[in-house]
Amino acid sequence: MRTQIIVGVLVVLAAPAYAAQGVPDPSTDREFSAKLSVCNECHGVNGVRRMATIPLISGQPENYLLKQLRDFERGDRRDEVMPWAAKTLTQQELGVAAGYFAKQKWPARSAGAAATPPPGIAVCQACHATDFLGATQADGMAAPRLAGQSYEYLVEAMRRFAAGERKNNVIMTKMMAAMSPADRQAMARYLSGL
Repeated sequence: MRTQIIVGVLVVLAAPAYAAQGVPDPSTDREFSAKLSVCNECHGVNGVRRMATIPLISGQPENYLLKQLRDFERGDRRDEVMPWAAKTLTQQELGVAAGYFAKQKWPARSAGAAATPPPGIAVCQACHATDFLGATQADGMAAPRLAGQSYEYLVEAMRRFAAGERKNNVIMTKMMAAMSPADRQAMARYLSGL
């Protein structure tokens, strides 16, 4: 009983100090900044990622990024590194991290040759917008930008949905499972060239 009272007093005394810390700021909070620098190791500084199989996250919609972080944290989306990375962030830091990367600029690219849209690509526009830059859905959730993501990332993400390995979006799982690998590859090639 005495231990419980002491712990209770310590929690009450620590609460104002914790509240005074406020929202973590990557420009002033060194520990939080270090956590975000781990994200940059793979996803890249200024959107220049290390490997083509890793998605660009700079400039993606904030609520999309937050959903993905929470899905990794809960195990609803699988990856070798991301569940660990998401679990190192507090709930408040998850939101701030999503906002931080959403505010970053999508990396500039040189304009490629206009490609002919592959058959079936119009179905993607219902959620990802006609220009594939992402869009907010009726439920308030955002669909991510696909235009300019790497071919390698897109084709692998589509394969994972089709195979049922990625289950954090039921609609995508059904749509990708209904498409042939050749159709998914054609879509990924087209989207990566935008």
